[in-house]
Amino acid sequence: MIECENLNQEEIIKELCLCNGLSYEMVGQEGSDTSKLEMFFSGYPRIVGLSLFPKLTSLTIVAQDIKEISGLETCVQLKELWIAECCLEKIEGLQECRNLEKLYLYHNEISKIENLEKLSRLEVLWLNHNSIKNIEGLQTLKNLNDLNLAGNLISSIGRCLDPNEQLERLNLSGNRICSFKDLTNLTKLCHLKDLSLNDPQYKTNPVCLLCNYSTHVLYHLPCLQRLDTFDVSAKSIKELADTTAMKKIMYYNMRIKTIQRHLSEDLDKLNDRKCKLQKLPEERIKLFSFVKKNLERELSELKGSGKGHSERSNNNKVTELDKSKNGETVTEELSLQQKILTKLNALNERVTFWNKKLDEIEAIYHTEVKQKKKSHGLLIPFLLIELETVGNIHFEEGTRADDWFNSCYELILSRFCTWDFRAYGITGVKVKRVIKVNNRILRLKFENKFQKLLDNEDMHNSERYQKMLECLFYVFDPEVKVKKKHLLQILETGFKDTETSKLPLRKEAVILANSLSVCECPRIEFLQQKYKDEKKISFEHELFRHGILLITKVFLGQSVQAREQDSISQANYPMVNSVFIPRKYLLNSMVGQRNCDCSFRQCKWFVFDHDLVLPEYIVEFEYITVVKPHSLFSSFNNIILEESKKNSEGSVLSQDLKFDDEVIKMDPRIKPRPKLISLDDRTILSLAKTSIYCHIVSLNLHGNSLSKLRELSKLTGLRKLIISFNEFTCLDDVYHLYNLEYLDASHNHVITLEGFRGLMKLKHLDLSWNQLKKSGDEINMLCKHTTSLLSLDIRHNPWQKPATLRLSVIGRLKTLTHLDGQQISEEETIAAMKFITGTKITQLSLLQHSSTKEERPRILSTWPSAKILTQISKLGPHPVMNGNWYLKITALNLDGQHLFEITNLEKLKNLKWASFNNNNLTKMEGLESCVNLEELTLDGNCISKIEGISKLTKLTRLSINNNLLTGLEKHTFDNMLHLHSLSLENNKITSLSGLQKAFTLIELYISNNYIALNQEIYNLKGLCNLVILDLYGNIIVWNQENYRLFVIFHLPELKALDGISIEPQETEYAKDLFGGRLTSDMIAERQGHSNFVQMQELNWTSSSISCIYFV
Repeated sequence: MIECENLNQEEIIKELCLCNGLSYEMVGQEGSDTSKLEMFFSGYPRIVGLSLFPKLTSLTIVAQDIKEISGLETCVQLKELWIAECCLEKIEGLQECRNLEKLYLYHNEISKIENLEKLSRLEVLWLNHNSIKNIEGLQTLKNLNDLNLAGNLISSIGRCLDPNEQLERLNLSGNRICSFKDLTNLTKLCHLKDLSLNDPQYKTNPVCLLCNYSTHVLYHLPCLQRLDTFDVSAKSIKELADTTAMKKIMYYNMRIKTIQRHLSEDLDKLNDRKCKLQKLPEERIKLFSFVKKNLERELSELKGSGKGHSERSNNNKVTELDKSKNGETVTEELSLQQKILTKLNALNERVTFWNKKLDEIEAIYHTEVKQKKKSHGLLIPFLLIELETVGNIHFEEGTRADDWFNSCYELILSRFCTWDFRAYGITGVKVKRVIKVNNRILRLKFENKFQKLLDNEDMHNSERYQKMLECLFYVFDPEVKVKKKHLLQILETGFKDTETSKLPLRKEAVILANSLSVCECPRIEFLQQKYKDEKKISFEHELFRHGILLITKVFLGQSVQAREQDSISQANYPMVNSVFIPRKYLLNSMVGQRNCDCSFRQCKWFVFDHDLVLPEYIVEFEYITVVKPHSLFSSFNNIILEESKKNSEGSVLSQDLKFDDEVIKMDPRIKPRPKLISLDDRTILSLAKTSIYCHIVSLNLHGNSLSKLRELSKLTGLRKLIISFNEFTCLDDVYHLYNLEYLDASHNHVITLEGFRGLMKLKHLDLSWNQLKKSGDEINMLCKHTTSLLSLDIRHNPWQKPATLRLSVIGRLKTLTHLDGQQISEEETIAAMKFITGTKITQLSLLQHSSTKEERPRILSTWPSAKILTQISKLGPHPVMNGNWYLKITALNLDGQHLFEITNLEKLKNLKWASFNNNNLTKMEGLESCVNLEELTLDGNCISKIEGISKLTKLTRLSINNNLLTGLEKHTFDNMLHLHSLSLENNKITSLSGLQKAFTLIELYISNNYIALNQEIYNLKGLCNLVILDLYGNIIVWNQENYRLFVIFHLPELKALDGISIEPQETEYAKDLFGGRLTSDMIAERQGHSNFVQMQELNWTSSSISCIYFV
C-alpha cells in the first residue's frame, strides 16, 4: 500500500515538473532555484513534493481535486498562493507560510474563515464563491488591503472588519446582506476606496434593492472612489449624497419635534385635568388650615391670659371674691381650651383626609403621564429607524379613513371573547392606535422565500399555499415586560435571534396566536399575581388595562397539532412548517360557564421559519372594564375625567362635604377679626398686648391683608412671627429681625426669597402654599442666610424641578432635621450628599462624559453630536493623564446631571459639541473659553436670558428649548456667521426681534411661545436661507387671519411651516391673497416705525399696489 502511495506521489511530482517545464530527473538541482509553480485543470489531486522547491514564492493550483491544504510546511518563503476552483472544505496547513502576502482560495467549498492568525503580512485575500456564512477570523490581518468575499452566504457584516483598518478594496457582492444599518459598520474602514455589493458578475445583495442604496453608502463612506464597479470619485456625486442626507435629517428633525410637541400638549392637558380635580381638596385644605390657625392663635392667647390670672391669684392683696371670680374664669378658659383642642384634632383629621385625596390624584396623574409617555415613546424611535434606513422601513399611523385601520380594528374585535376576560372585570377592548409597519427588507425576505415554496409546487398546490397565509398575534413572554428595545428589534430585523426569553421554545419557533385571550390572559394573571405577592397598594397594577399587540402576516404551510409526548422543535416535526395547540389543552380548566364556541377555534401556533413571519401592524389598546365606583379618584373607573367628577360628587363626596361642614361648625366658633391692610406702632403694641417693643418676642399676624412688614424693624427681640394667609409676594422686610427663630409665611403669594437675609438664628420656616419656582436660587438664599435651620416646609409650591427638590434641599441645608413635615433619615442624608456631589462638574465627570473624536461620525440621526460621540466612544477614566488632557476633549455630554452651574470648562479650548440638557441651570455662564463650540444644547433648564455666548462665533446649532426665555437680546446672533439651526421652543418669548441678522439660519423652531403680532414675521424677511420655520402654539397662529398664507407670502423661501410641508398651490394662494395689498404692517416695515400721526407724505410708486387696506 505504501509503495503504491509513493508511486502515485512520484507520478504527481512528474506531472508537476512537466507542467512547469522542469526535468523530473534534475528536479533536485532545478527545484532549489524555482520560485514559481503553476498547475491548471488536472494532474495534481493533492499537494505533494513542494519540499523540493525551498525558494518557492508563488504557487498556483487551479481546477484540481484537492480537498485539503497540506505539504506547505517547507514553503516558508511563499508570498503568493492560489488554490482555486478546487474542493477545499477548510482553511488549514498555512501556519508556516508566515511571509504570505496574497492568498486566493476562491471557488471552493469553504464554510468558515479560520486558521489565518499567523499570516500577519497578508495583503490580499480572496474567498469568493465559497459557502462562508460569517465574517470572522481576520482580526490579526492588520495589513489586509484587498478582501473578496463575494458569492457566499454572508448575511451580516457586524464589527468583524474593524481591526482591518488598511482595507482598500472590499467585495461582498452575491451575499445575503440586507441591512443599511449593517453597512454603516464599514465607516471604520477609513482607507476603503473600492466597495462592491452589487458586482454584475454576482447575484444582488438584498440591500442593493432598497431605495436610496447608493445615497446611503456614499454619505457614510465619503472616501469611496468606486462603488459596484462604477466610478464615484466626482465631487458632484458626493455633494449630492451629502445634500440628500442633510435634507432627510432636517425633515425627520422637524417631524420628531412635532411628535414632542404633541406629547407636551397631551401632558399639559393631563396637568390641567389634575389641577381641576385637585381644586376641591386644595380649597378644603386651605379652609381647614385657616380655621386651624385661627384656633391656634386663640389657644395661644388663652394660655397667655391664663398665666396672667395665675400671677394675679398669687398676689396677697387679691380678695376672696376676686379669687372666686378668677377661679370661675380659669375653669371657663380651661373648658374652652379643651374644646379648641378637640376641634383642632377634628380639623387635622379632615386635612389628613383631603391630603390623602391629593396624593391619590397625584398618583393617578403620574400613572397617566407614564402611560402617555409610553404611548408616544415608540413614535420617535420609529422616525429614527426611518431615517437610518432612508425610508426602507416606514411606519404609518392609521385613521378611520384607512381601510387597513378598520380591518385591524375588526380583526381584534373578532378575536376578542368577553367570556375569556370576565374574571378580570373586562367587558371589551378599545383600539387607541394602529401603526402599519412597512419593512421593505423583511418583506423581500418573506416574499422571496414564499415564492420559492410556490415555485416548487404545481398550480393546484399554489392556490392552496395562498390560503395558508394568516394574520396572527405575536405572543410576548408574559413574565417579561415588553421592552421598547426588543419590540424595535423585531420590527427592524424580524424575529430571528431577537428573543430574550428564558423559554427554549422561542429559539425553535416564533410563538403566535389567533386569539386575544391566548396572548393576553397569561400576562394579566402574571401581573395580578406579582402585585398580590408583593402586597403593593398602587395604581401601577392597573397598567394591565393598556397593552400592545403585534399583528403578523404568517405562512403556516404544512401544519399539524402538537403531540403531548414531543417537545416542539423542527427535529421532532421535520416535515412540517408549523405546529399548533388548541386552547383547551393550554388551560387546566375553563373559567365559568360559556355561551360561545370561541375556545374551539382558539390556538397557539409555533412557526419554525422565522423569515415566514412578517410583522405588519402594531396596535395599542385599552380594556374596557366593569365600573366599580368605590372612589371618586379611582383611575380604574376613568374617574379622572371631569364629567365623572360632576356625576360622582353627589354619591361619593356628599357625605365628606357634610362632615367638613360639621367640623367647621363645631364649638368654639371664632368670630372673624377685622383684616389689617398695614401696620403702625399702635397696632403692633395692641396685638402684642404690651407697651414696650423690646418685650415683644412673639407676634401673630395671621389672616390679614398685609404685603409689607417694614414697621417690624424695631422688634429686634422678636423670636416668633406668624404671617400666614396674607398677601406677601416677598419676605425682604424680615432681615432686621436677626433674633427670629420661628417664621410661618404659609398661604401667601411669595415668588422669591431674594432679600431674605440675616436670619442666622432661624430654626423653623414654613413657606408652604406659595408661588416659589426657582429651586436653585431659593436654596442658595437659604444656604447663605439661615445657617441654623432645623425645620423647613416648602410643599405646595410650583417648583420647576420637583423630582430632585428634596435631595437638593437636604444636601445643601445640612442642619435640617425635618423637611415638609417628615423627619430626615440617615439614608436620605447619605443619598443627598451623593446627589450634591454629582451636581458639580469635576475632573472625573469630564472624563466620564466626554469624547476625543475629532470628527462627527456620519450617522443619519437627529441626536445632538455630543450625545452620539460620547455614546460611541467615551474617553473614560484614565490612570495616567498629562497636563494637556483637557485639550483632547472635543465632545461633552452632561445631560441630566442636575447641574446648577457650568464651571471648570476654561481649559476645554477644543470643545466642539456640548450638551447640558435637563439640568438646573439658570444662567448661560462658563462657556466663554469654549470658542470652538459648533453645537450647544441647553434644553430643559431654567435659563431666563440668552447671554455669555457672544464669543461662540463658530456655532452651527443652538438649542434652548423648555426654559424661561422671555426675549432675544439684540446683537446676540449678529456675529454667528455659521448658525444654521436655532431651537427655542416652549419658552416665553414675545418677539422675534434680534434675529434680523441671523442670515445663515436654515431651521428656526420657536413654537409654544408668546409671539402675538404679525409684524414679528418681518424680522425674518432678510433670512433668505430659512427653509423650516415652526411657530405652532404662538398667539399669532390664531390672531392673524389666514396666518399660514400670510407667513408663506412674506417668507417665500420656506419649504415647511409648523411641521407641514408647503405645497406649490399654497404659495399661489398666498400671492393671490396678499400680493399688491398696501397695509399698515407693510408701511411700518418699510418706514421702520408705526407712528403714522406725523406722517405727511407716502411715496410708493412702482410698487405693484392693487388695493389699500390701512385707511
